[in-house]
Amino acid sequence: MQERSSVAELAEQLREELDRYSVGGKLPSSRALVERFRVSPVTVSRALAQLAAEGLVVTRPGAGAFRASPRESGTAPVGDTSWQEVALSADGSAEPSPRTIDASGVLVSLASPPPGVIEFNGGYLHPSLQPEQAMGAALSRAGRRPGVWARPPVEGVPELREWFARSIGGAITAAEVIVAAGGQSALTTALRALAPPGAAVLVESPTYPGMLAIARAAGLRPVPVPVDADGVRPALLADAFKASGARVFVCQPLFQNPTGAVLTADRRGEVLRIAREAGAFVVEDDFVRRLAHEDAGPLPRPLAADDPDGVVVHVSSLTKATSPSFRVGALAARGPVLERLRAIQVVDTFFVPRPLQEAALELVGSPAWPRHLRSVSRELKRRRDALTSGLRSRLPQLALPHLPSGGYHLWLRLPDGTDEAALVAAALRTGVAVTPGRPYFSAEPPAGHLRLSFAGVAGAGEISEGVRRLEEAVKGSTAGARTANVLT
Repeated sequence: MQERSSVAELAEQLREELDRYSVGGKLPSSRALVERFRVSPVTVSRALAQLAAEGLVVTRPGAGAFRASPRESGTAPVGDTSWQEVALSADGSAEPSPRTIDASGVLVSLASPPPGVIEFNGGYLHPSLQPEQAMGAALSRAGRRPGVWARPPVEGVPELREWFARSIGGAITAAEVIVAAGGQSALTTALRALAPPGAAVLVESPTYPGMLAIARAAGLRPVPVPVDADGVRPALLADAFKASGARVFVCQPLFQNPTGAVLTADRRGEVLRIAREAGAFVVEDDFVRRLAHEDAGPLPRPLAADDPDGVVVHVSSLTKATSPSFRVGALAARGPVLERLRAIQVVDTFFVPRPLQEAALELVGSPAWPRHLRSVSRELKRRRDALTSGLRSRLPQLALPHLPSGGYHLWLRLPDGTDEAALVAAALRTGVAVTPGRPYFSAEPPAGHLRLSFAGVAGAGEISEGVRRLEEAVKGSTAGARTANVLT
């Protein structure tokens, strides 16, 4: 059972037993709960913390957990928040492109599914794949560094900036790198720096929903540029620049999300040339370079490494290869735009906490880091192959146009006429969470799609069971569609 499931179940059991204790009564010790429920001390600690957050228990360090006083009822005034609807939209007519704050496409991969549901919609490595011991050791060593709690340089710790510069390559130097709080934060900074509200921004189609959410929240207009197996199509990119007047193009040249495509060598130069002629920036989201599969072969360099003119604003992160809570990334740019990026990050966040930066340095400088990357590379290939094999055997009607050699998901096209939303709901009822394709498109999608992640599951056995459940959902939704057609 996954840890979060154990926590939820233990919290529910303790919640049901609280009536046995008088107000202020002491609950059994953590050791007693561990022995009784046969769970780990961490599970007990988290379950008690959940009850404390609900106001049901009070924890006292060194003394234990006690039943809290019941909350008084009927004393809180019933307010009227309907005025906020007017306040939040009254000035919308003054905006060139009214903002819409929609996080649904991001929450699909952030929300934890119910207990027992197989997580094919995850956006991060399963805990068994995360370098928890190495991260813990790195954090411990970082905590002993002199001055670790002091204010860091706003651009980031120099040694970490140097490490990111080396990982990008080319002529990028540490002076052209800013440490950011993960890739999402870096993308937000980049789009705010490069495009004013109301402006068009070119995006790949399909593309990462989190980036679309950033753009729309900033009042930008995402303009789609189609992607094929070789990455973005240069001729259509040039047309989009001319038609829209955009000065920004956001792309993922390596293992694109969701298609897994890699921008080919001939198109790399074309993309940079087209953007340069349009007087535009290319925001390069290099989000899974460290999650290449064992059979990927040599990887192309980041676009930023081959860009002498400052066209590329490079975004990278350690988060995908480590843990969702290890939010350390980087922005790299050349020329006057670097100062604007720096200024916006300082205004928004001041700086990334120094202990986290020092822990990142300890981690990437340790012998455990390359071992971890090799291990993940092998395991992701195994999981990709297991999922691919299962789909081809049980669900051949789901088309897989491209088999990626990096990243953590497959992009499947549904048969024509399939109700994507109904299938996603049916899958959840059978106990498997999948990601719908619609949020990946900034305009009308050409067909229904599913994105299946193989990184957030426990292993090959869970993948096999997940495919079986998905097959059941597909059969059920197909039968339902036939019945509906007969009735109409």
